[in-house]
Amino acid sequence: MIFQKLASYFEKIEKTTSRLEITRLLSSLFKELTPPEIEKTIYLLQGRVAPLYEKIEFGIAEKMVIKAAILALNLENKFFVNQYKKIGDLGQAVEHFKKQISSLEEKKLSINEVFVFLYQIATATGEGSQEKKISLLSTLIRQLDSLSCRYIVRIPTGVLRLGFSDMTILDALSWMEKGDKSLRKIIENAYHVRPDLGYLSKLIKEEGIQSLKNITPQVFTPILMMRAERLSSAKEILEKIGRCAVESKYDGLRLQIHYSKEKNQVKIFSRNLEEVSLMYPDIVLGVKKEIKVKNIIFEGEAIGFDPQTGTFLPFQQTVQRKRKYNIEEKSKEIPLKLFAYEILYLNDKNFIHIPFAERRKNLEKIISRKKDFFKENILLSPQHIVEEEKKLEFLFDEAVSRGLEGIVAKKIDGVYQPGARGWNWIKFKRSYSSKIEDTIDCLVMGYDTGKGKRASFGIGAFLVGVFDQKNDTYVTVAKIGTGLSDEEWKTLYQKCQKVKVKNKPKNYLVDKMMKCDFWVIPQIVVEIRADEITCSPVHTAGRKMKPSKTGQTEEVDIPGFALRFPRLERFRDDKNSNEVTTLSELENLYKSQKR
Repeated sequence: MIFQKLASYFEKIEKTTSRLEITRLLSSLFKELTPPEIEKTIYLLQGRVAPLYEKIEFGIAEKMVIKAAILALNLENKFFVNQYKKIGDLGQAVEHFKKQISSLEEKKLSINEVFVFLYQIATATGEGSQEKKISLLSTLIRQLDSLSCRYIVRIPTGVLRLGFSDMTILDALSWMEKGDKSLRKIIENAYHVRPDLGYLSKLIKEEGIQSLKNITPQVFTPILMMRAERLSSAKEILEKIGRCAVESKYDGLRLQIHYSKEKNQVKIFSRNLEEVSLMYPDIVLGVKKEIKVKNIIFEGEAIGFDPQTGTFLPFQQTVQRKRKYNIEEKSKEIPLKLFAYEILYLNDKNFIHIPFAERRKNLEKIISRKKDFFKENILLSPQHIVEEEKKLEFLFDEAVSRGLEGIVAKKIDGVYQPGARGWNWIKFKRSYSSKIEDTIDCLVMGYDTGKGKRASFGIGAFLVGVFDQKNDTYVTVAKIGTGLSDEEWKTLYQKCQKVKVKNKPKNYLVDKMMKCDFWVIPQIVVEIRADEITCSPVHTAGRKMKPSKTGQTEEVDIPGFALRFPRLERFRDDKNSNEVTTLSELENLYKSQKR
C-alpha cells in the first residue's frame, strides 16, 4: 500500500468521533495490508517504529520539524512560524504549504519505504544525528503529497491525534478476522503476555487467530503486570478468597526482572514497560551474582533503605532512584532492596497458569529465605499463611508500623493474570485519615492558566479523570486548584508543556463546564487523595445522559462521580495512562464508602 492511501485512512479516522466507526475503519485498513505492512502500520499508529518496550524513540523536537519543513519547502523561518501560529497545528501547517508548492521530487512512496526513513530518524545517534534526522524528515516532506505530510510530521512528535488507544486496535483486529469483537479476549490475552501489537497483528495475518493461543513468555519481552483488587477489611478478604498467603505491600518501585545466564544479561522493566536497567545497577549486579538459573522472569518491589538503621525509606526518596543521570552516586546515597514475590518463567518453563503455591515454592528454591538483609540485594518477600481475621489484621498493623503501605493477600491456588485485575491478589491498604480507603490514580487531562501568584507558574488548576474501559474513554472526576506546593505547580506545568495540545483529544469525555485552557495527551498520571466520592452533574465519570424534551440537547439522567476535597498525593511517573483507576473501580470505591 502507498503511504498516501494510509494517510487518507488517518484523515477519515481523525474526522470520526464514534469509537465503533473508528474500529470499523481500522479493520478495513488492516484487511488491505500485507503482514509486513500491518506490523509497521500499527507501530506508526502508536507513534513509534518498534514495540513500546524497546528503547527506540524519535528524539525529534518541534523546532527540528520546523527546520525540516522550511528546508524541504524552501521557506523563510519567520513566514512559516507565523502561519503555523495562525493554524495552531504543525501537521496542518506543513500540509498548507505543501499544497502550494509543486515538487518534481514527489513520489508514490509505500508504507514500507516511509517506515525505513522513520526508522533511520529514530535510530540516528551520536555526533551530527540531529542534522541527519532533519535531513531525512526533509526528504520525506519533499517526496510525499500534502495530506501525507500532515501525518508524517505528527508521527515523530507523538501527536498523531487519532483519538483511540491500543484497546481499540485489539477490537479492530477482531473485526478484521470475524466482523465483530468476539475474538477480542483471545487477542488481549496474547497481548498481555507479548505486548507487541505489531508482532501479534503480523502473526494473525500469517497464521490465523488460533496461533495466538501458543504465545508464551519470552525473556527480555516484558509481560504486562497483574494488578490487585482492593478490599477494606480482613473479613471481606477471607470471605472472598478464604485461606490465603499474606505479604507486605511495599511502597516502592515495582519491577519485572528478566535474566539469561547464556547472554549474561539482565533487563529490568517498569510497570509501564519502560526498560530501566541502567537506573538500577545494584539490582542488575545482585541478580547476576545471586540468581543461579538458566533463565528467569520474576517480579519484585524495590524499596530504598537506610543502611545505618535498616529501616525503609518513604516513596518520595525511593523514587529518586528513577533517573538517567548521576546514577552511581544516587545508588550509593539510596541503596535498594528488591523483595521478590512472583515468578513467571523459569528455565524455559511458563509459570503463568500454575497455582500460586507452586510458583512460590519455585521462587523459594531460587531465593533463599535466610539471606542477610544488610549484605544481599535480592530478598524473598516474607509470607504468612492466614485463615483468621485477627491474624490478618495483626499483619496489616505490623506492616503499617514498619512504614509500609499495608498488605497483599494472595489466593493459594490463584493463577497469574497478566495485565488483568482479579481476585487472585487483594490489596488491604486502609487509610485512617480519609473516608475513602485508598488513593485514586488519575490522568491529567488538561489545565487552566494561573491567576495572581500562579500566573508566574503558567498553571492554576488541572482537570483529572479515570478510564472508562467499556467505552475506551477518559472521564472526569475533579478539577483541582488547591493543595499543591509552589514546586509541585512548577513540576506539573513542566510536565504538561511536553504533551500539551490545542484541541481536546477525542477519547476525552468532558462537560463544557469543565473545559480547559489547554489539553494534554494521555500521559501524566497523578495519585490523588480525596475525602469522599460524591455525585456531580458536571463530571462525566459514570454520568448518563438523556435527550431533552425539545430533543435539541441532552440532559443529565444520572449524575457522574466527583472527588470531594481532592489533593495531590504524588506524581506517578512509574505508571502510564493504561494504569489509571478505572470507572468500575471508582464505582466500587463509592459503594464501599457508602457501606
